[in-house]
Amino acid sequence: MARRFARFATHASNWAGHYIAFVIAVGIILVWAATGPIFGFSNTWQLVINTGTTIITFLMVFLIQNSQNRDSKALHLKLDELIRSTERANNALIDAEEEDDVRLEELRKIYAAISKKHVTAREEAIAIELKMLQKVLDEKPEDAART
Repeated sequence: MARRFARFATHASNWAGHYIAFVIAVGIILVWAATGPIFGFSNTWQLVINTGTTIITFLMVFLIQNSQNRDSKALHLKLDELIRSTERANNALIDAEEEDDVRLEELRKIYAAISKKHVTAREEAIAIELKMLQKVLDEKPEDAART
């Protein structure tokens, strides 16, 4: 049953996100609006669209959430495998999504500091490379021929 629901939820989410579904929804709204004068813009006429959209929205929330949950789990598994298989990676990050918000914020700060060090080191390396390049460009052609 769970497998069938997963397949159904995936197909329904994919279909609901397709442009044809949007065109159909716009068509339904236009037909509903066009029938307003026929039904005298009655409460029943309004109730039809309100009830229909409420039911569809209610059901789609569950279908889309199911698809997103499965996609998220699959993505985390793939990332966990990449972390596990990369020799220099920090295996402590496997299943990081299971940590609480406080621990995730600590990890974020640690990696932000690492990133800042990396950026600073890279900027210094680029500055050295630029100085060396400028030195080469500043050399006279006869100086370059001697080296």
